[in-house]
Amino acid sequence: MTDAAPEIAVVGAGIGGLTAAVALRQAGFDVHVYEQAPELTEVGGGINIGPNAARILYQLGLGAALDREAVRPISTHQRRWQDGRTLQRAPLNPRSEELYGAPHLTVHRADLLSIVASGFPSERVHLGHRLAGLADKGDHVETWFENGARVTSDVLVGADGIHSTVRAALLGEEAPRFAGCVAYRGLVPVERIADLGLELGSQSWVGPGGHLVHYFVSRGRLLNFVGWTEHDTWNREDWTDRATIGRALATFEGWHPQVRRIIGAADTCFIWALFDREPLPRWSFGRTTLLGDACHPMYPFMGQGAAQAIEDGATLAACLAAGGADDPAVALQRYERLRLPRVSRLQDLSRANKTRFHLSDGPAQEARDAEWARAGDRSPESLRWLYDFDPGALPA
Repeated sequence: MTDAAPEIAVVGAGIGGLTAAVALRQAGFDVHVYEQAPELTEVGGGINIGPNAARILYQLGLGAALDREAVRPISTHQRRWQDGRTLQRAPLNPRSEELYGAPHLTVHRADLLSIVASGFPSERVHLGHRLAGLADKGDHVETWFENGARVTSDVLVGADGIHSTVRAALLGEEAPRFAGCVAYRGLVPVERIADLGLELGSQSWVGPGGHLVHYFVSRGRLLNFVGWTEHDTWNREDWTDRATIGRALATFEGWHPQVRRIIGAADTCFIWALFDREPLPRWSFGRTTLLGDACHPMYPFMGQGAAQAIEDGATLAACLAAGGADDPAVALQRYERLRLPRVSRLQDLSRANKTRFHLSDGPAQEARDAEWARAGDRSPESLRWLYDFDPGALPA
């Protein structure tokens, strides 16, 4: 390392990679991001940003754009699939901000990516760079790309998703496994469902073999829905695969009229297969580390996938700023030790929720409903362990 600002290469310009880049640059590092796509795009629909992640984005100076584009849901409400009976309900805002200094937000993925990208110089994002290989040389990392470009950096961060090329280079090729779930997702202009009188909140409907969630995004102009259903096999993972509205309605045959009305009001419907990996025992090797779905993909059933990638980026920046210039390998090990237990816990909880949300009607479902009615698990107070996280508080 020289007296100049340490150079950091981030592979992957998704939400996690760009958040890490913003945080690292604000901490004084010389950061460049390398993205295989020819342009910055994010497909998919809405996303939940709990106060743990929202607080980080506000601290990075992105609050004005978040306030403009995101929605602050008033409540979260879980209901029974067929009759709509309330199973549990909890306030989200303004309670989240009162407790944690930041709101709970729902936002379109594309809007969030644009917001985070706005905090990082566009000339430092290198598009059309598909990683071909890397080599840790002890005092630096060499990285090369299919377009012929070669990069030398002091630290390499793999933020390139569940199919991470950086992960494969470190740990070998291993295909992700199908998680037994597919999702039908769509966006509905709010004027089409105005007569439903929906509260500005998040609702989830749980039933046998599936559940459906809907909430507002894009300044409240669109209602995002995602309907999960279990399947034995799947042969393709592609966020942009189209499914017909009729197919989605058939999947949720017999569900509450509000669920079917929302699905039927969409112009198009997409289908997304959920894939997974086993938790990694480690993800930092010398001067190279991983972040987000590259090292801990998780089911979306805690609403924390993107939030944990955002936490990763902020924690990584804090660890490197606290001593990374002297020994980046030690700083990366510290980052991993701080993050691995937390994300592993959330991976386990997300997997457990897949079972809890999809129980068939019967004794187990009745016991779950009774527990939710007695002691709900969705309130900001009950999730203090999750929402209180401070990436800058680095224990020895």
